[in-house]
Formats: sequence, structure tokens, C-alpha cells
Amino acid sequence: MDGRNRADIKPGAHVQIVQKQDQHSGKMTEGIVADLLTKSPTHPHGIKVRLTSGIVGRVKEILPAGLRLQSAIRMSGVPRR
Repeated sequence: MDGRNRADIKPGAHVQIVQKQDQHSGKMTEGIVADLLTKSPTHPHGIKVRLTSGIVGRVKEILPAGLRLQSAIRMSGVPRR
């Protein structure tokens, strides 16, 4: 799901964003939404959010909840079965 509709994005959502300085390269940053910064219901370039890490950018993709769990396990160093 893309990130152009504010109603689709909630705090706690697992998303991929593009930061301002990465717009030309398209480099994506993955994280968890802390705050929604765009006030309008839609934005053609993606809703602007602040991640729990403090990084600000526009949402390009909302990731499924299952991927969030897999990422958390991968980052925690817990071995997969």
C-alpha cells in the first residue's frame, strides 16, 4: 500500500520513507511511525511522518504487520528456526 492517504497511516505502523536528502536517489528508510506531520488527508508525494528514531520523511510504502515482526526478530539477533 502506498503512503498518500493519511487515513491509512497510524502511529505504530511499519513503513518505508524517503528522507528529503534522499529524494534524488530514492533511498528508502524503514521504521515505525511515531507522529504524522502532514495535516491534509492526502499528499501526492506521500504523507510526511516522524519515525520513532526521529527521522522525518514521506511514506512511500506501508509494510504488512508480519514484516514488522520479522524485522524485529532480525534486528534482535534471535536466530530463526
